[in-house]
Amino acid sequence: MRTPRFLAAAATATALALLTMPSVPAAATPVTPDGPRAGIVLPAKTTKISLSVDVAANQHPISPLIYGVNYASQTAGLSSQFTVPVDRWGGNSTSRYNYLNDTYNTGQDWYFENIVAGPGERLTDVVDSDRAHHSASLVTVPMIGWVSKDSPSEHPFNCSYPKVSFPHQNDFDYWDPDCGNGVNGSTELTADPTTTSVAANAAFSGAMVSSLVSRYGTAAAGGVGFYALDNEPVLWNSTHRDVHPDPLTADELWTKSQATATAVKNADPSAAVLGPSDWGWCAYYFSAADDCGQSTADRDAHGGLPLGAWYLQQFAAAQAGGSPRLLDYFDEHFYPQANGVALNSAGSSATKALRLRSTRALWDPSYVDESWISEANGGKPLAWIRTMKAWTAQYYPGTKTAITEYNFGGLESMNGALTQADVLGIFGREGLDLATLWGPGKASQPWAYAFKIYRNYDGHGAAFGSTSVKATTSNQGKLAIYAATKANGTVTIMVINKTGSTISSTLSLKNFSPKSKATVYRYSSASKTKIVKKSSLKVKSKKLKAAYPGSSITLLVIGRR
Repeated sequence: MRTPRFLAAAATATALALLTMPSVPAAATPVTPDGPRAGIVLPAKTTKISLSVDVAANQHPISPLIYGVNYASQTAGLSSQFTVPVDRWGGNSTSRYNYLNDTYNTGQDWYFENIVAGPGERLTDVVDSDRAHHSASLVTVPMIGWVSKDSPSEHPFNCSYPKVSFPHQNDFDYWDPDCGNGVNGSTELTADPTTTSVAANAAFSGAMVSSLVSRYGTAAAGGVGFYALDNEPVLWNSTHRDVHPDPLTADELWTKSQATATAVKNADPSAAVLGPSDWGWCAYYFSAADDCGQSTADRDAHGGLPLGAWYLQQFAAAQAGGSPRLLDYFDEHFYPQANGVALNSAGSSATKALRLRSTRALWDPSYVDESWISEANGGKPLAWIRTMKAWTAQYYPGTKTAITEYNFGGLESMNGALTQADVLGIFGREGLDLATLWGPGKASQPWAYAFKIYRNYDGHGAAFGSTSVKATTSNQGKLAIYAATKANGTVTIMVINKTGSTISSTLSLKNFSPKSKATVYRYSSASKTKIVKKSSLKVKSKKLKAAYPGSSITLLVIGRR
């Protein structure tokens, strides 16, 4: 019997954090969609909301890398839906992946067991698949200090807390009863790291990159283009406590990041480096030594700056001191922390409404997060993408921004598709440079169509525009809008009806001479297995009137006259 594979499917430490972090009541009463009363048939409710697109305002490129997915190569059928621009190979299992023997350790996710990667799971298999599907690879390099040693490919596996050494534990793997969870009562047991792992410093990561360069060429020559500096280091003392039981300090993060980034750049100067790739709000602002603000000693000893800002400052100082640029992308993970949202199924009507609202935490300076983050952040808005861009501008100008893990949940549902389409629109409008969805699920599910309507709406590779332009709505919470132009001047406009009711709207076009008709593509609950090309709409006097069905994603394609 085989153990579960965690390279692609297991919840990351973020999922554990969602379960263990404190929660506070939602700050706002959830709004549920209107619906018919029992036994009474009511006409569809229609609400008027004004929309506007100004083609000459707020112009900036949309990075195609925001449409990335984690483990796209292992998501069956995804490449037939749309071409994934970047595929991330990351997560807890990559922190101790040994490229020499293709073995990883499951860490706290599954009894700290060493697993030999099977066919299709090996790093080179992933990169080979990415190349075949025209996807760029984003590879995580280990920085924790240990990688998995040679291990049996079948049970019994090497594990950090074997029963023979630790007979009294709370739980054992039902597939491999010799391997425990490393906890006795309320006491976390102390493991010998060499039971499962061998020491690995920055030179190991450099050699790993060199091996990929030897096989595929440099990034500039079409090889692996992106390398992440490990995965969620602020959680090492929980996810990988068998080899890293001590909480990460700011100094350890910087020392290892600088050494590993240098090794990567020495092996391939043309490759891009991302970091710190950490899990969420606590790690944005505090090292593990400060325990999410329970202490501020480590932060105070480093200028009182948030951990992410201080991290950027150190890379800037190193470059000012003569080092080449070592960090190309400031990368953090983002999971909404409100109960029932991230990494969950659609849930109740209240949860669905909360999920749709929670996207505002990415950008809205007036939105106070509806989770424990509100209290932890002193009631201040998170506006995370804008905060990231402000930090990079202040502390390390020229650094791009990335979110290489995010998941707003409900991906199997229309609610999740609406949310995902909203998120992709936000990424483009706000100027994020790279993003990869975690835990995508099946390629036949609604989430994939939210990507497809941006990346392959006609089934022949037609995509949303590459230059973002100003798009406004009188009610973003009900009818969201995003707009962009293509190289030939065509305007593409994404309209997302987040309500359960039809909304009629007049769209005004500014600084654009449109053709007389708009081509319409729609994904909705009326047809969850395809994007439907609808009847064209008239454009008269630079205005377009339309009715957007409830729970729908509509793409308008308007040529230039």
